Amino acid sequence: MGTRLLALIIIVMCGEVSVWAAERHMMQPVVPADKLAEARALKNPLSNTPEVVENGKSLYNGKGGCVTCHGIDGDGKGPGAVSMNPMPRNFQHHGFWRHRSEGEIFWAIKYGSPGTAMIAFGSVLSDNEIWALIHYEQTFSGRHGMMGHGEGMGPDMGGREGMQHRGRRGGMKECEGESCAR
Repeated sequence: MGTRLLALIIIVMCGEVSVWAAERHMMQPVVPADKLAEARALKNPLSNTPEVVENGKSLYNGKGGCVTCHGIDGDGKGPGAVSMNPMPRNFQHHGFWRHRSEGEIFWAIKYGSPGTAMIAFGSVLSDNEIWALIHYEQTFSGRHGMMGHGEGMGPDMGGREGMQHRGRRGGMKECEGESCAR
């Protein structure tokens, strides 16, 4: 009986480590470290209008081929994702958008993402088409969009000083940051 219990504990612990590793991987930059500053400096020149989003949707489902790996719902579970390791990015996951800038996403689409199956689409899509795709891909996140006006969050991101506390502390009287006025 003791051996079975030990085996069960090991299986559960391995499962927990895998879940943690998947979350950890989700937060990893999609751009190589030596290109990160350059990527973060890029800003989307297109307005987030219904026409631009619709164009991005057409590209996602058509010319860009994004739907094949990232899926119809942007969850990273498209038919081409079955044997990929790591799995394609899940655009529904709030962490994906909160921890990287639009420039980083642009860079990954244009040049590919090393260590993943994400290939470079810079020879297939124009810069404006990539920016339109990004506006569409953001629609998968629901209310969990990019933080810091497209600058993302995290220790090296501009505008929000990383993921420090904002708002009421412990539901009590003390408050800090811009959330207090709400």
